[in-house]
Amino acid sequence: MSRKYFGTDGIRGRVGQSPITPDFMMRLGWAAGKVFSGINGNKVVIGKDTRISGYMFESALEAGLSAAGVDSLLLGPMPTPAIAYLTRTLHANAGIVISASHNPYFDNGIKFFSSRGTKLPDEVELQIEAMLDQPMRTNDSSELGKAVRIHDAEGRYIEFCKSAVTYATTLKDLRIVVDCANGATYKVAPSVFHELGAEVIPLGIDPDGLNINEDCGSTKPDSLRNAVLDTRADLGIALDGDGDRIIMVDHLGNILDGDELLYIITHDRVRRSAMQGGVVGTLMTNLGFEHALDRLNVPFVRANVGDRYVMEQLLANEWFIGGESSGHIICLDRTTTGDGIVSALQVLAAMVDTGRTLNDLASGTGMTKYPQTLLNVEMSERIDVDQSETIQSAVRDAESILANSGRVLLRPSGTEPVIRVMVEGQDSGQVQQVAQELADVVRSAVND
Repeated sequence: MSRKYFGTDGIRGRVGQSPITPDFMMRLGWAAGKVFSGINGNKVVIGKDTRISGYMFESALEAGLSAAGVDSLLLGPMPTPAIAYLTRTLHANAGIVISASHNPYFDNGIKFFSSRGTKLPDEVELQIEAMLDQPMRTNDSSELGKAVRIHDAEGRYIEFCKSAVTYATTLKDLRIVVDCANGATYKVAPSVFHELGAEVIPLGIDPDGLNINEDCGSTKPDSLRNAVLDTRADLGIALDGDGDRIIMVDHLGNILDGDELLYIITHDRVRRSAMQGGVVGTLMTNLGFEHALDRLNVPFVRANVGDRYVMEQLLANEWFIGGESSGHIICLDRTTTGDGIVSALQVLAAMVDTGRTLNDLASGTGMTKYPQTLLNVEMSERIDVDQSETIQSAVRDAESILANSGRVLLRPSGTEPVIRVMVEGQDSGQVQQVAQELADVVRSAVND
């Protein structure tokens, strides 16, 4: 069935534009309350990031849930993975996250977690959409839901994060810059690393409702890099606005993306004979990552872009480790969803256990990223590139030029009318040339 509101990662858009409006959020709260009511009691956890519209949507969702007879457990600003964890440990019917992740403050969105702290199955999202089409009826006053604020949410989650490494793991010899993107981790992230012994230099911990992700965080790591170099820190950690993405910077100022961090985590598990199964990446995962895993004899599969699809492949294969180059990293042997803080701790534990720097782990464990060029080709109207013989012929020619040392990917954007042309290989000059020639063919074909 086609979806009317839900995308690959919940419901997201510009605040004030349908469906990101307070009246819709109240109806969404009611619809979700009706779907979840009685599954595991009558309570739903609500958490949010720091953007100003979160106050409005929190109240609207609370009103809708109350009308459906469901209690709201209010967490306030908390990372998305914290809401997944607390949904599970508070034995709630479901969890609701009010966040637009790495987007600017003027966007917002809603994500749901099941009672087990996992993303909702498709059929449950479709049930919520079906309920949204029904007239909203308020329960009798004696059957309305209540709202309760959970005052110890931060402490609960901090202790959970610390439990993601062994009790003996200490960060006492590390100076770490932590960029919280003026987002949902602004309180908990510095506390986690500090309580494990690190000297923490915090950035992005002054949210004002409008500055979330603004020139900071995992999507804009320049300020983190500069702070690491200026303070002579051992490394830097950048999270995004809702805390499920991570990028790191080594002491020399080199930025490590999700592919490199995922490889460090995987390599460390292989080193400790703790690796179970294989690794899931995406269509955008660097080819150098795949070749490095092959040398470790670790199986690898690619999922569609999006942590939802990574999770699907992990569950289907009964594996534990997966992620995206954007910094979504999932360690199912530690938690139920992508978690930036937990992922950072896996890397830090590898550093502490081996006595090596982050730069050593990135450069000395066998992975070399291949040069990659990504070009966006605008199209006047959406077309299926798989059905264009001109485009497919050009793709075959490009693949022939790259032979076995490169890869070509054409991917229509899910949010804008563009075709993403990605080419990667061992020769940087060749990659750029092949990408530009292929993009020219695609541009001509889609706009003819």
